[in-house]
Amino acid sequence: MMHPADLPETVSVFPLPRALLLPRSRLPLHIFEPRYLQMLDDALKTKERLIAMVQPNPSVNDDDKLHRIGCAGRVTQFSETEDGRYLITLTGISRFRVMSELDSFTPYRRCAVSWDGFDRDLGKAEKDNGFDRNAFLTLLERFFSSRQLSTDWDSLKDAEDELLVNSLSMLLDFDPEDKQALLEAPCLRTRRETLVTLIEFALRGGSNEEKLQ
Repeated sequence: MMHPADLPETVSVFPLPRALLLPRSRLPLHIFEPRYLQMLDDALKTKERLIAMVQPNPSVNDDDKLHRIGCAGRVTQFSETEDGRYLITLTGISRFRVMSELDSFTPYRRCAVSWDGFDRDLGKAEKDNGFDRNAFLTLLERFFSSRQLSTDWDSLKDAEDELLVNSLSMLLDFDPEDKQALLEAPCLRTRRETLVTLIEFALRGGSNEEKLQ
């Protein structure tokens, strides 16, 4: 487990829309662009092995503008394909706030960041004491059915609160701004409530329908 003192003041940034990484969760990535291959190679040379996931900010009239909050992950698995691409897994360590983007000689982007305010990310898995799992799974089943998706329902029923909510937040196909809202949720309960709202909105298609909380 990392401690605040282990976290660097600057991070390498991988700006990828819809790619959500959350603390203590795992995100598989396929790395093939030369600049990100270089970023991975450089990250593996450091003791932290961190890569920061930050979404581009489409609300700002600037193609290069980033959201202020992202999440850094440690490279915990990687394998190289015969043609030089990498399949890696990032394990989420902590969210951060972008303070500034740095001028850099690297082909990839780097940012100065602050880890303040995200202390819970470095702690134990969160619990959601108000979680009505049966009602949530009923809603989720309707959502999956509407999109002809399949899943291992037994695994979902047995999953810990944080694993269930965070995995769905990362995997379900929401708009980038919705993904950002899930990332910025201050606690697991807020993230679960946000996730429920997004699922209900998708099912309603904009119509009024009673809400599950």
